[in-house]
Amino acid sequence: MVARLEREFAEMIGVRHVIAVNNGTTALIAALQAFDLQPGDEVVTSPFTFVATLNAILQAGATARFADITVDDFNVSAELIEERINERTKVLMPVHLYGQTAAMSEISTIANEHGLGIVEDAAQAHGASLDGKHAGTWGVGCFSLYATKNLTSGEGGLITTDDDDIADRLRLLRNQGMRARYQYEMAGNNYRMTDLQAAVCIPQLSTYDANVAARQHNADHLGEAFADLDWLTTPAQLPGRRHVWHQYTVLLDDDAPITRDELAAHLERQGVGSGAYYPRIVSDYDCYRNDDRVRPDPVPVAESVASRCLSLPVHPGVDEPQLDTITAAVRSAV
Repeated sequence: MVARLEREFAEMIGVRHVIAVNNGTTALIAALQAFDLQPGDEVVTSPFTFVATLNAILQAGATARFADITVDDFNVSAELIEERINERTKVLMPVHLYGQTAAMSEISTIANEHGLGIVEDAAQAHGASLDGKHAGTWGVGCFSLYATKNLTSGEGGLITTDDDDIADRLRLLRNQGMRARYQYEMAGNNYRMTDLQAAVCIPQLSTYDANVAARQHNADHLGEAFADLDWLTTPAQLPGRRHVWHQYTVLLDDDAPITRDELAAHLERQGVGSGAYYPRIVSDYDCYRNDDRVRPDPVPVAESVASRCLSLPVHPGVDEPQLDTITAAVRSAV
């Protein structure tokens, strides 16, 4: 089942190799380990992401640097990524947040010019693409199959690459460094996915386009319903990109008559779920403040977005009456 899932996902996004692992965080750690990072080596990433992105960098023994994001897609700015590059930089790690790719054409060009690796945090971006090229095919891609993701195995992860050597290294890493039974070639770990996990995910691949189409329909409905609200900025699918709408995230404008937390509380009273993904930039926690491997780079846009963002239901299970309920609840907040 694991081999079948790897084969079918490879066909779905158009990549040579897929290596299934036990979760999305493991995928990030293993992908970074494949670049043989040393203490002092730096990875440049987004400050507006789930903590797994940062934790993976630290687990791989590297130092995290942060480049600010753009409000258009909530992803790291290619221009600002380049400003963070120095002689210690080894890997660029864009995050395809909420289901839309980062500016990978520009980021890929920058990586090639500086001789850097690319690890894509595509945990939320299964099937997302830019100009027809899928997330996870620009560098080494890392996908999560956690229970809340567009594709799920309950818990699991997938690593994608077109590099034969990196794929070989990743397969060794996930299996205690063994080429064959008791034939150890490197220090590895148990990163393996089970056949049971893979079997849960496989049937979802054939219906995934319908899943995304339903999410797109729901996103379009909400965007039209909120178009006249001058205090709310709705998300957009940027030109050339396929957004898979893992989340539908709005921003309360700086002059909005209520705060993000007040809106969330109002929605809860109306029976509508919502969530702030993410309420603070990833490094803004006490456990990272005194860690020399976490650099406090200035990221004012990310800090602003983190204080104003709120995600609304967009998944395929939301029907038309529920979309109307969501719309009415948001509009009645003011």
